[in-house]
Amino acid sequence: MNFFNLLRIALKALRRNKLRAFLTMLGIIIGVGAVITMMAIGSGSKQSIEETFSSMGTNMIIVRPYSNIPLPGGVRIGSSNIQSLTLKDVDKIRGEVTNISALSPGISSSGQAIRGAKNWPTNMQGASVDYLSIRKLSVSIGTNFNEEHEKSFAKVCVIGQTVVKNLFEPGENPVGQIIRFGKIPFQVIGVLTEKGQNTFGQDQDDIIVAPYTTIMKRVKASIYIQNIFASAEKEELSEEATKNIIAVLRSSHKLRKEQENDFDVRTQQELISTMSKTSNMMTTLLTAVAAISLVIGGIGIMNIMYVSVTERTREIGLRMSIGAKSRDILLQFLTEAIIISITGGLIGVLLGISATYFIANFLKWPTIINQNAMLVSFLVCVLTGVFFGYYPALKASSLDPIEALRYE
Repeated sequence: MNFFNLLRIALKALRRNKLRAFLTMLGIIIGVGAVITMMAIGSGSKQSIEETFSSMGTNMIIVRPYSNIPLPGGVRIGSSNIQSLTLKDVDKIRGEVTNISALSPGISSSGQAIRGAKNWPTNMQGASVDYLSIRKLSVSIGTNFNEEHEKSFAKVCVIGQTVVKNLFEPGENPVGQIIRFGKIPFQVIGVLTEKGQNTFGQDQDDIIVAPYTTIMKRVKASIYIQNIFASAEKEELSEEATKNIIAVLRSSHKLRKEQENDFDVRTQQELISTMSKTSNMMTTLLTAVAAISLVIGGIGIMNIMYVSVTERTREIGLRMSIGAKSRDILLQFLTEAIIISITGGLIGVLLGISATYFIANFLKWPTIINQNAMLVSFLVCVLTGVFFGYYPALKASSLDPIEALRYE
C-alpha cells in the first residue's frame, strides 16, 4: 500500500470521529504550547537579567563589608550593619591597584526628600565623581558634582527622574532648586537620564546622588563606608583586578593568612553567571512540568488507538481477507497516530507563539521565542505519536483475520 493510500484511509478514519480525534490531540496541543511558552519566558528572563547587569557596567566590581563569624548566640548580622571599610581602603586601592579605571566609595541613607508641600521616600547615595561612569549613569540636565564639592562637603546633588516627577511640577526645571533630605538642604545641580525599572522591578531612577564626604559628615556622621565601587579597565581584566583588590584590602585590614576576609568582592560577571544559572534552573523545572503534558498526550493517543483497534476489528479482518498484509495494517494505524500528533504539534506551536505574544504585550514580561525549542518540542511530539501509537498498531496487525471477522 503506497503512502497516499495510507494517508487517505487514515484521514477518512479520523474524520469519522472528529471530536474524539481533537480531544486526543488536546494533551499534545497543551504540552507543546506550554513547553514553548515556558522556554520563551525563561530565555526572556535570562536575557533581561544579563541586560540589567550589563547596563550597570560589565566591568564593574563591588566591595562590601562581610563577616562569616556569628555573634554570641549564633546570630549573624547583615553587611549593612558591618563596619570594616574606610576611606583609607579606597586610597590604598587607588594607589596600588593599577588595572582599574575608576573608583568610588559608597555610602547610602534612606529618608524623605522634601520640597515645599511635596515629599518622597527615596535613597540618597553618597559617592565620588567617578560613580556615574562606573554605574553607566549620565546627566541629562545640569552637571555632575566635582572634586571641589567633595573637598568642601558641599550640599549639592543630582537626582533621578522619579524624584523629579514626585517633587517638581511637570515642565519645571529642577536645576538650581533646593530640596531637603531629612532636615538637610541640598541644591540640585543635575538631573540623571532616565533608566527605568530593572529586571527585579527596582526603579533605577528613584535615587539622589551627592558627594560621599557630605553624606559621611552631614547625614550619616560616620567614618565608615558601605561599598567601594570600581571599574576595571577592560572586562577581561575584572578577575585580575578583583584578586589585586582582595590582596590590598587583606593587607590594609592586617588579616593573617588563616583569617577569613572581612569584606566581599563581587564582579558583574559573577552576578550575571549566578542569576543566569538560577534562571536556567527555573526554566528547566518549568519546562519539565510542561513536558509532562506531552507524556499525558501520548498516553491519550495510545488509549484512543486501543479503542479504535477494538472498534474496527471487523474492518481489520475484512482488509486482511482481501489481501492486506500485517505491515499494511500496522502502517495504517501508525499513520493515524502520527497524524494526530503532528496536527496537535502544529496547533500547539501556534498556541505557544500566541501565548508568548500575549504575555509579552499584556503582562509585560520579557520573552524570547526560541526557534530551537519550537523545533525540538515538535519533533518530540512526532516521536511521542510514533512511540505511543506503535503498540496499538502492532496489536491490530497481529489479529487473526478469521477471529477478527467473527468479532461482534
